[in-house]
Amino acid sequence: MKLQQLRYLCETANQNMNLSRAAAKLHTSQPAISKQIQLLENELGVDIFLRNGKRIIQITPPGQLIIKTATRMLRDADNLKKIAREFTNEADGTLTIATTHTQARYSLPPVIKLFTARYPKVKLILRQGSPVQISTLVTSGEADIAIATEAIEQFNELITLPCYQWNRCVIVTPKHPLLKIKKLTLEAITRYPIITYDDAFTGRSKINQAFASHGLEPNVVLTAIDSDVIKTYVELGLGIGILANMAYEAKRDKNLKSIDASHLFEPSTTRIGISRNNYIRGYIFDFIEMFSPHLNRASIQTKLEGSKNNPTEPQIDSQRI
Repeated sequence: MKLQQLRYLCETANQNMNLSRAAAKLHTSQPAISKQIQLLENELGVDIFLRNGKRIIQITPPGQLIIKTATRMLRDADNLKKIAREFTNEADGTLTIATTHTQARYSLPPVIKLFTARYPKVKLILRQGSPVQISTLVTSGEADIAIATEAIEQFNELITLPCYQWNRCVIVTPKHPLLKIKKLTLEAITRYPIITYDDAFTGRSKINQAFASHGLEPNVVLTAIDSDVIKTYVELGLGIGILANMAYEAKRDKNLKSIDASHLFEPSTTRIGISRNNYIRGYIFDFIEMFSPHLNRASIQTKLEGSKNNPTEPQIDSQRI
């Protein structure tokens, strides 16, 4: 049994049993993958895949267990390399961050600037996607950490670390009637077309809950995954925007005005997700602490180890909005 065979096996499963895509991802040929998987099946004495001729059509029940174990073995092998690098060159390596547009655009830039100054030899990779997509990147080992607001806590394979709470504002054009209201209400918002985040992104569930709890039906005419896109269409007069507070910048957004809406919606919590099974290098601990200072190495390791002596989660920084 070879690690290469396990890589071929797991990538074939990851590519929905498409050998051509698996071969392209691993920079090899389709016959090479097929041959190595068959050699592994012969050695184990069971069929991992069901085939129709040369075409793989299904994973067998024992194959499901084998692939799960093989995935864990490959992760452990990668952890061995990370441990070795930790002690041979602790300031050299790669950090892959999977996150949403809002975090990448508004929360991460100052942290990344600080991190790269401290670790100039660490290569940083940003992968953007929906909360589900970025969480999957971490569980599959394709990213080191996930940073998001929605969905991340639903992945049991991840340890979730609360970072900070934030709320929302309503953005409008400079002469909009809502600017004359002394205190913004949900009822007032429903009188206008609304542009806001897609259901899977940036605390949208809290927005939906607020209107539903008051028996109101918001007129959402446009949704987007990108805060800048929302602002663009508000500027064009298509509606008012419901936006994360952090995404409005008075100096840059000169054609828009912001109205505080934090009294209308429950705050959302941005979290970091890390795999329960991955070895965390020192500079990753440092990055997490730079992003959220209350998350020091000791508190993260306690969470990772599931210590019974200190089950309390780190306190969230509710002042960071």
